[in-house]
Amino acid sequence: MMILLIMSIYLIMMILFSLNIIFQKKKINYREKMYPLECGFNQMNKFNLPFSIQFYYISILFLIFDIEISIILPMIMKMNFFILNKWMISFSMIISMLLIGLFLEWWNNLIKWN
Repeated sequence: MMILLIMSIYLIMMILFSLNIIFQKKKINYREKMYPLECGFNQMNKFNLPFSIQFYYISILFLIFDIEISIILPMIMKMNFFILNKWMISFSMIISMLLIGLFLEWWNNLIKWN
């Protein structure tokens, strides 16, 4: 019985997939629609343009700070006064790691835009 159910689901999926291939519209790819809009430079004409590494540094910094904030916000919402000392230790460790990372990035001039 189970094999019959699996085979019928597979058959229905194959029929729907075949109908999709048969009746789909032809897509016309315009060159303007293929541009990467958020990048700020035209990648279709010139390949291997020099790209500043500062963009990558800033994006990695954003991801790190974003992850840290997503860790801190639920901690603040679920703060329990009965286990306040454990909460303060974990909160201070997260903030100290964040500040140490920020200090090291500032010390190595990764934040300054050249």
